[in-house]
Amino acid sequence: MDKVGVLVVCYGSRGVAMVDAFCRSEDYTAEIYVVDKQRNPFNLERAKKHVVISDFDVKEICRFAKKHEKAIDFGIVGPEKPIINGLRDLIEAETRIRMICPTKKYAIEGSKVAQRNLFQKVAPEINPKFRVFDPKDYDTLEQVKKDIILWLNELENQVAVKPDSPVAGKGVGVWGDHFNTREQLFDHFLSNYEHGPVIIEKKIEGEESSFQAFCDGKHLVPLPETRDYKRAFDNDEGPNTGGMGSYKNVGDWLPFMDSSDEGKEIEIIDKIFNKLKGRGSNPNLRGIPFYCAFIHTSTGPKILENNSRPGDPEIQNLLPIMKDDFVEVCFRILDGNLRRVEFEKQATVVIYKAPPDYAGFKDVFPHRVDQDDIKKPIDTSKIGELTKKYGNNIRIYPASMELREKETYPLSSRTVCVVGSGENIEDARNVSLEGIRSIKGGSLWYRTDIASKEHIAKSIEHMRKLRSQ
Repeated sequence: MDKVGVLVVCYGSRGVAMVDAFCRSEDYTAEIYVVDKQRNPFNLERAKKHVVISDFDVKEICRFAKKHEKAIDFGIVGPEKPIINGLRDLIEAETRIRMICPTKKYAIEGSKVAQRNLFQKVAPEINPKFRVFDPKDYDTLEQVKKDIILWLNELENQVAVKPDSPVAGKGVGVWGDHFNTREQLFDHFLSNYEHGPVIIEKKIEGEESSFQAFCDGKHLVPLPETRDYKRAFDNDEGPNTGGMGSYKNVGDWLPFMDSSDEGKEIEIIDKIFNKLKGRGSNPNLRGIPFYCAFIHTSTGPKILENNSRPGDPEIQNLLPIMKDDFVEVCFRILDGNLRRVEFEKQATVVIYKAPPDYAGFKDVFPHRVDQDDIKKPIDTSKIGELTKKYGNNIRIYPASMELREKETYPLSSRTVCVVGSGENIEDARNVSLEGIRSIKGGSLWYRTDIASKEHIAKSIEHMRKLRSQ
């Protein structure tokens, strides 16, 4: 077997899933060089070299890559921050290592305003009605407020408020979810406005799907659709999170979709890809330049946002059941000859466990926080028994957890996820739930309705009603 060195810039379970996929290669012996946010126990066990750079400073990451340049054949990036900050540009300028992620110019998630303007030029039908409020255009807050009121009147208050920068202020807020009065909306707006431009766009009713695609600069290879659960608590209540779980159907699209829905999404992304690519090839786009949150409405799919990185948790639904060797897929991306990627005909369900502080859980459900258990390290020892029972149909991917003196403790974000695979969504869900329930310590919590029959039936009925309008 050929030996290959891979640099993985890792944040949480998404990066762990990539490390796992490389280590499962049957054609290559993968030696993994991990840049991590913390001492992730999974990565520490499998990495040839492991370093913690918690702020993902691109110069520090580049120094690590340069130190091991002779041993590294290529690199891949999970989190958005180093992509937006130009990690690929820097590493490829200072080393011979080729990176699998877009360059800074094509990390279009760095500006929601730029995204909306791009979509408006290429495929205006996918954009909701929107307006940009830029501090450069106003002298006083009173002027801004006056214009906002006029815009709210036009949209009858049914709006979403989005900062231009992905890390500004309170982030995205939606009428009816995050605020119910104009005063609350304006407070949310101001928390973002002090950092730069803010978009206020029409709130869209529909069902969400996550679209991802590999890209080699010439070709776009769509991956099977997934459904993410952004809201923290059961019944889609609570604040938005990084995603409490997700599911993939046996085929390429979701139960509330049909082949024409998927076809429309691919057609839309092809338009955007061709606009960015220009004639011929644009290797600056290689990686996953399109991880789009679509919302399916009565008038067709619209885009909520696009990211230039793999989804978390959505990529965890796919990597465990990818038939192709992940190392070979990466080489095809680098060589510009990726035509297709094959997946097992299986459903997958991802469920996360998180600590009590995450998403305000302990404040909403204080009676569900075990004060004794919260002090205990994370115990995943039962997963071994489940691996014997389910084989490759179960995967555990540590996320925001850290190894300290041979014990593993949760940090502040989503702690660990379990991926279950099966012949249908219900079978996959049962495997994932069994794995999640076997993980003890830290008084961790999880959503119990991810990929449930009831939730999926609700989505199907919702889309039926929308289509009939």
